[in-house]
Order: sequence, then structure tokens, then C-alpha cells
Amino acid sequence: MAKALRIVIAGEGGQGVQSVANILAEAAYNKGKEVLYIPNFGVEQRGGVSVAFLQIADEPIDTMKFATADIVIALSGRAVARSKQYVRKDTIFVYDSMVDAAPEEFPTEAKQILAIPAMEIVKREMHPRVFNVFIMGAVIGATHVVELAAAEEALEHKLGYKFAKEPELRAMNFAALARGAEEVAKEVG
Repeated sequence: MAKALRIVIAGEGGQGVQSVANILAEAAYNKGKEVLYIPNFGVEQRGGVSVAFLQIADEPIDTMKFATADIVIALSGRAVARSKQYVRKDTIFVYDSMVDAAPEEFPTEAKQILAIPAMEIVKREMHPRVFNVFIMGAVIGATHVVELAAAEEALEHKLGYKFAKEPELRAMNFAALARGAEEVAKEVG
């Protein structure tokens, strides 16, 4: 990757936005990438809009802030409104199709706007607790910023203690990761 890949993930507090960004950052860093992750929390720990700003590159990253993202993921109506300022003509904008937002809240320009049935899929095929890992897979499917195996390693590092107590969580998280990547990859092409 020649320039830094700029990622914005936004959602409600408690949706795991910061966990996803942190695990993606760790996965990229472990594979020798340059990484810059800046969390931005809403006023309330749970219930406020949480935004994660993530840059990943092969070369040193020259600026902490960016005005335009390459990919924006919005997980709630308020997150759509909060994150659309980072969307331009070269941005892929992805949102959960269950998001409740008025049409005027969505960005008017983007390279591609994708509504994915993330929550619907995890409820039907897995469990809602892996929604954020599905979203991480969606980021990977759209950007190929890291291999799924690198994300699985980072997940293992972060959640290994939980996996040891509940082994079925490992399989469920890895399935959510792969399913999220698959869902977006078929749309992005």
C-alpha cells in the first residue's frame, strides 16, 4: 500500500467499535505495518457515539489526522450522521442495513455505498455478541488491509482468555470474521 489506508469506524458506545479498531491495529502491526489508532469516545461511555480513526501503511504515517477516509463503517443512525463528514468521492461507505437513519443523514457522494445485513446475519447464523467481529471482517473484506489469519491471531491474543473458558467462542468469532469479509467482498468486488 503506497499511502496510508484511512479507516473510520463509528457506532454507539458498547458496540465494540474501539475493540475492532484496536484488534485491526494489532493485526497490522504484527505483520510489520505502520499503524496509527486514535479513539474518540462519546460523552457517555455507553450510549454516546464512539468513533475510531485508524491508519495503516507500509511506510511511516506522516499525519495524525485526516479529513477523508478510504472506508467508513457506520453501525447506527447517529454514527451515520457523525461519520459522513469523512466521505468523499473515493470513499467506500458501509453501514448495517438495520441502521435507522433518515435519507438526508447518509452521505451524498461516495465511491460506493453498501448496506450490509450485519446484525441480521449474526443473529441468524451466530450470536449478536460477535457483531463487532463481523464488522472487523467487513473492513478486511473491503480493504484487504490484513489477511484474515493475522486478524485471527490478534483476536486470539485479545480474547484468548475468554476462548479458554468458552471454546465455542473461538469458532464463533472466527466464523463472524470470515463471514463479514465474505459479505463485503462480494459487494466491493
